[in-house]
Amino acid sequence: MTPGSTRSHPQSARPTESSQHGPSRALLDRFLGAGPRVPRVLGALTYVIGLLDILTGTLHTWRVRLHQVTEVLPGALTDAAAAAAVVSGILLILLAHSLRRRKKRAWRAAVALMTLSVVFHALPSHTPRHEPLAFVLSIVVLVLLLVYRREFYALGDPSTRLRAVWVFVLLLLTSLVVGVVTLWANSRAIVGGWPGVGAATWYVLQGMVGVQGDLPFWGVRERISDVLGALTFGLGLMTALTTAYLALRSPGRRAVLSADDDERVRRLLAAYPDSLGYFTTRRDKAVIWSESGKAGIGYRVVAGVMLASGDPIGDPEAWPGAIKAFLTEADLHGWTPAVLGCSEAAGTAWTRETGFAALELGDEAIVDATAFSLAGRPMRNVRQMVNRIRRQGYETAVFRAGEAPSEQRARAVADAAAWRGSATERGFSMASGRVLDEADPEAVIVTASKDGVVRGFLQFVPWGPDGMSLDVMRRDRDADPGVNELLIVDALTHAPELGITRVSLNFAMFRSVLERGERLGAGPVLRAWRGLLVFLSRWFQIESLYRFNAKFQPEWFPRYIVYPTSRSLVRVGVAMGVAEAFIVWPRLRWFGHRA
Repeated sequence: MTPGSTRSHPQSARPTESSQHGPSRALLDRFLGAGPRVPRVLGALTYVIGLLDILTGTLHTWRVRLHQVTEVLPGALTDAAAAAAVVSGILLILLAHSLRRRKKRAWRAAVALMTLSVVFHALPSHTPRHEPLAFVLSIVVLVLLLVYRREFYALGDPSTRLRAVWVFVLLLLTSLVVGVVTLWANSRAIVGGWPGVGAATWYVLQGMVGVQGDLPFWGVRERISDVLGALTFGLGLMTALTTAYLALRSPGRRAVLSADDDERVRRLLAAYPDSLGYFTTRRDKAVIWSESGKAGIGYRVVAGVMLASGDPIGDPEAWPGAIKAFLTEADLHGWTPAVLGCSEAAGTAWTRETGFAALELGDEAIVDATAFSLAGRPMRNVRQMVNRIRRQGYETAVFRAGEAPSEQRARAVADAAAWRGSATERGFSMASGRVLDEADPEAVIVTASKDGVVRGFLQFVPWGPDGMSLDVMRRDRDADPGVNELLIVDALTHAPELGITRVSLNFAMFRSVLERGERLGAGPVLRAWRGLLVFLSRWFQIESLYRFNAKFQPEWFPRYIVYPTSRSLVRVGVAMGVAEAFIVWPRLRWFGHRA
């Protein structure tokens, strides 16, 4: 992509047929919804059966259903059956999503649990209405699981043992809710009635570790306490065993860029440069290669989404082969494939080869450094701000990262961490995740100092032989306004001295909406959409990034997201938000790890 390249919407230039080296129709059907729908149907039915199992085990109807059995085995089987129903229901609900994703482990667990559900519902019964439905559904789903077992082939997701902590928290909260609700449903059997949420929660927690709680029950209804004891102990046993299994099993492979892949990426980028290509060298990404090895796609798996960033690396003629390898890997693991921040050319290739949908996400700001100047009325505000901050004593320095002494490198890394302002590092598609690293000797560093103290700096990564892309922008929070403008201006001014003619600045999300929405004659829908973006900018800097970039009179080039179907868009959007750290889950620091 160059500042002089032409634009057209990817779908408007879409050929009628895909390349012969691209993915097969059978593979594409799995993502476009035209393939076998059995996993999705079974996943939905599993949700239903799980809910029915929980209801069956917690309602009073268990006593009627097991009346004949309890005459032979008083008490024990009744309590165990009720607990088993609830436990299997909870586990089935947790497994349902993995079944929809064709996970092999989920299939094995679902067969075992569905068999338990069938046995449970086959016990002698005297009605309630929902039980025949649960019984029939359990049989149908079990039979379908066995008949269509070949549809469940997907391998497990990359994970760490810390996942066991999250599962423990989820199961504990679920067990507490189920236990407290069951106790509330039987509150008439408790002496003095409902004891309150606190006392009920404590009673359930005691039961989960096998301790009989001290809530008194009325004489003939004292049997309820045995059922509750079996139920809460079953929930506790489920929580403990599931957590132990996840903690002790071997963790799955996580995305890590190998030294060999890093070298291959850099070699291809030298021959086929792209403004965002260098960010494929992030160490938390993996690369999938075409069969010829002439092209590759950098990705990371986030919440079950195989998320590629930017354009494929390498020869555009080999992109179809890389896309085929990418989708094959996604299918093998049951992941949803998606692309974040691809260019017009790559968007055309993706939609042509896959039939996926493309949506314009925003624009990349690119400045021609050879033509940049502060002269003229459009640059008046930037010119005045830069002149003012220079008068305040700020000076800049521009140099290659490989030229920085070790002391300066260490100081910059420390400053970057201190100025970041939070523990969350944003960036995935347009960030290398490194600052003045030895692996990036060609990176360009621009510093702004006052009285000998560095107050802000920029890091640009290489974009072919004559370009650079903004990677890191940091400044001291106590620095004077205008430091960032000074840094950008001097980076653009001195770029030709380093042989750089084009500079990619920050990416502006939804730039076209923000720009068109404030024009005269903009319609109510466009104005409402712009108003929402301005509101969200209070937290996500959407509008401020656009206006900051626009100061330097760049040329705008659209970037797109690519996704399989509209029903996958929400999930893909969440994964993108997590990858770029716009959505941040709570961090766990237990066992000396961070999530």
